[in-house]
Amino acid sequence: MSKTSKLRRLASGRDCQIRVDGVCNGDSATVVLCHLPGGGMGTKSDDLLGAYGCSNCHDAVDGRGKTPHSRETLMLWHLQGVIRTQQILIDEGVISVGK
Repeated sequence: MSKTSKLRRLASGRDCQIRVDGVCNGDSATVVLCHLPGGGMGTKSDDLLGAYGCSNCHDAVDGRGKTPHSRETLMLWHLQGVIRTQQILIDEGVISVGK
C-alpha cells in the first residue's frame, strides 16, 4: 500500500480541520483528505498538502458549495486546515521532520 493512500485512509472518522465558518457540518463520518488546488484543472496536489475536511467544507473550498466567504478567505481556512492536519500527522508519528 502506498504512502499517499495511507494518508487518505487516515482521514476517515477524523474531525474537520478546515472549519469554514457557518458551513462546517462537524460530521466526522463525512471527513476526507481535501487537497489544495494543483497545477491545473482537475489536478490534485500531493497528499501532504491535504486537510481533513467534512463534506460541507470540502464543497466550499472546491467551489461546489455556496458560501458568503471570498475565495481568499476559503483558501486561508484550507491552508490553516493543512497546517493543523500536518501537525496531527506529526504528533501521531505518521510523518516526521528531520531534526
